[in-house]
Amino acid sequence: MNNLLEAKNVVKRFGDFTALNDVSVNVPKGSIFGLLGPNGAGKTTLIRIINQITYPDSGSVLFNGEPLQAKHIAMIGYLPEERGLYKSMKVGEQALYLAQLKGLSRSEARKRLKYWFERLEIGDWWGKKVQELSKGMAQKIQFVVTVLHQPELLIFDEPFSGFDPINANLIKDEILELKNQGATVIFSTHRMESVEELCDHIALIHKSKKILHGKLNDIKRNYKNNTYEVGLESENKIRLRQELEQKFNVADAHFKTVGDELKLRIQLENSDNANDLLGYLSDKAVVSHFVEVIPDANDIFIQTVKKNESHG
Repeated sequence: MNNLLEAKNVVKRFGDFTALNDVSVNVPKGSIFGLLGPNGAGKTTLIRIINQITYPDSGSVLFNGEPLQAKHIAMIGYLPEERGLYKSMKVGEQALYLAQLKGLSRSEARKRLKYWFERLEIGDWWGKKVQELSKGMAQKIQFVVTVLHQPELLIFDEPFSGFDPINANLIKDEILELKNQGATVIFSTHRMESVEELCDHIALIHKSKKILHGKLNDIKRNYKNNTYEVGLESENKIRLRQELEQKFNVADAHFKTVGDELKLRIQLENSDNANDLLGYLSDKAVVSHFVEVIPDANDIFIQTVKKNESHG
């Protein structure tokens, strides 16, 4: 059994509105799985089904090969986008209370909280009320409470919202460490740079349907189109560009350098290869920059959604 979670042909309707339309995804054990999509695509509905907050109209969800059931709630940690701490309660008391709801004894909860409060350098917040904390500080507390019972599956919905860059990096590192310790993570976000840094696998949901699913590196490979970014030093840039335009599909490129090179994107026919292009360019100019253009998660997201809308 390589998948911790499997959703099979899940359908969920609210009245006449279809939130999920025959959605199937596999979340491999020990992976960080990006659940992506525009607002209103159906991501939150799927997360709520996994957490048994709501139930599918048809289809099934398996957890470790078993049909999802009440006992699995204790094996899941969920950090929702809408945070839910009690503002007038003290941080330490609230963290202990929430940890005990997850099945930890008071003494074990206190021991684990001490570890996390020291690790995240928030020990002096224990006696503060939540309403005294900034949004980012409250977010740290919620993160600790989510991971405290060491669940097999962690679900983070926009975990970096409210964080400054330093604390966002801190939490990012903690998520990677939890994965290294064996946790499986579902990660829902609009921040594509975080997807690049964290995710092994992704699924893209759009208008209630899954339109892309798989290993991020495999998807990137499939979206490559034999395009190269080049920087060329030449005494006559205009003539060089004209010559290249006659032979290749050429467009402007935008990348930072300290020189004043001719910066181009060159797309090759499928039969051509990078070595031939580099050899050709080296005969014509000094090649200061030569990089294959690999689409990032943001490019893939936009391209796939646009393509799906044009076909819809």
